[in-house]
Amino acid sequence: MAKYNRWMNERMYDAAASLPESAVIADMKAFFGSIFGTLNHIAVADTIWLHRFSQQEPSFPSLTVLSELPHPASLRQALAADLSGLREYRSRLDNIIEQWAAELTANRLSGDISYTNTAGVTFRRNLGALVQHFFNHQTHHRGQVSTLLFQCGVDVGVTDLLTLIPSDDA
Repeated sequence: MAKYNRWMNERMYDAAASLPESAVIADMKAFFGSIFGTLNHIAVADTIWLHRFSQQEPSFPSLTVLSELPHPASLRQALAADLSGLREYRSRLDNIIEQWAAELTANRLSGDISYTNTAGVTFRRNLGALVQHFFNHQTHHRGQVSTLLFQCGVDVGVTDLLTLIPSDDA
């Protein structure tokens, strides 16, 4: 899923970059307003979840770099001023996510973690289920971005995970 995440993010940002900045930031009446707003939300949510995952013991070595990243207080907090800056941030996140995913083990995924949401409520949930949520959340909102891009005349092409699954066909 980390590989798929990077692949799809690159495609979404390539597609968005083909549009004028005015189209990228235009309010299209989506839940997070614009293409930019929705891409920003995905990055914010990923950052929040990675910070939560970084607080677990034993720690994930790949997540120590999160101390250099913002700790968003809102799901709409701007992480960059423009698409170019957000793309740089996204690329950095995707590097961290791929390294972190390589550290996940069946043993870690079967355990529970505690975290506090942005409203201050503490939860204890299964890490494996939270990792599924983490990747599913990205896919859900990238689907929204894909629709917004299509409404602007940009087709991102095939987005199916199946595309990245190796085939044994001769």
